[in-house]
Amino acid sequence: MKNLKWIYLILLSLVWGSSFILIKKGLIGLSALQLGSFRIIFAALFLVLVGFKSISKLTIAQWKWISISAFIGSFFPVYLFAFAETEIDSAVASILNATTPLLTLIFGVLFFKMAFTQNKTLGVIIGLIGTLGLIFSGGQVNPDQNYLYSCLVIIAAACYAVNVNIIKKYMHGITALGITAGNFLVLLIPSFVVLLLTGFSFESVLNEEIVSTSIIYVLILGVIGTGIAMIIFNRLIQISDPVFSTSVTYTIPLVALGWGFLDGEVFSVFQLISMLIILLGVFLVNRSKNLYTKNKKADH
Repeated sequence: MKNLKWIYLILLSLVWGSSFILIKKGLIGLSALQLGSFRIIFAALFLVLVGFKSISKLTIAQWKWISISAFIGSFFPVYLFAFAETEIDSAVASILNATTPLLTLIFGVLFFKMAFTQNKTLGVIIGLIGTLGLIFSGGQVNPDQNYLYSCLVIIAAACYAVNVNIIKKYMHGITALGITAGNFLVLLIPSFVVLLLTGFSFESVLNEEIVSTSIIYVLILGVIGTGIAMIIFNRLIQISDPVFSTSVTYTIPLVALGWGFLDGEVFSVFQLISMLIILLGVFLVNRSKNLYTKNKKADH
C-alpha cells in the first residue's frame, strides 16, 4: 500500500502535469467556458460508461456528499483554470496550483479535525518556499503577464483543498470510481447548459480546423486528464491522507514546466533549484501518519 500511493503520485504527476499544456492548446480554438464545459462533458460520458455499476450502488445519503464534492472539486476549478490560462502561462498555473497542500492543511485543521504534525508542517512550508521561488522566477522571466489571474488558480486550489478533506472525512465508504463517476454525472447537465449559453456552434467542429483541433486536445484532457486521473486521485486520498494526496501539486510543475519548455515557454536554472526544494517538501510530507484526531464520539 505504501509503494502503491507513490505509484499513484507519479502517474498523477505525469497526467496532470500534461493537462496544463492541453488547456493552453484547447484555448486556441475555444473560449474558457467552452473548454471547461467540453472537458467536463467528455469526462462525464467516459466515467458514466465505465462506472455505471458503481453509480447504481450509491445511496441517497451518499449523493449529498457526491454532489457537494462535484461542484467544489471539479466544476468550479475546471472553469477557473481555463480562465486563468487565458492570461498566464500553463507552467505558471501549474506552479500556483502547488499551494493546494498548504490550503489542505489549513482547512483540515480549522474544519476537519486534522492534527498538525512536525513533518507535515515542515514539508508543506518547504514545498511552499520552492513554489514561491518558482513564482518569483516566473514573474522575472514573464513580466508582461497579468498575474491578477493567478488569483483564480489560488481559488481553484482552495476548492481542491476543501474537496479532499470532504472525501477523506465523509466519503470513505464509497469506491474511488463511484465518487468520480457520481461527481461527473451530477455535472453533465450543468456543463452542457453552460456550453449552450456560450453560443457554441457545433457546425464549427466540422468546418473550422482550429476548433476541431482544440476539441481533440480537450477530449484527451477530459478522458485521461480528468476522468482517469480523478479515479486515481480519489483512490489515492482513500489509501493515504489529504496532505500527501495534494502533494501531487508539488510534482505537477516538474512535468508542466517540461511541456512548457518544449512549447517555447522560458525556463531558468533557478526554477530547477526551486523544483528540487519542492521534491524535498513532498518527501517530508510523507514522513508522518494519522493526520486526523481520533474523536469518534464527535463524528457520531
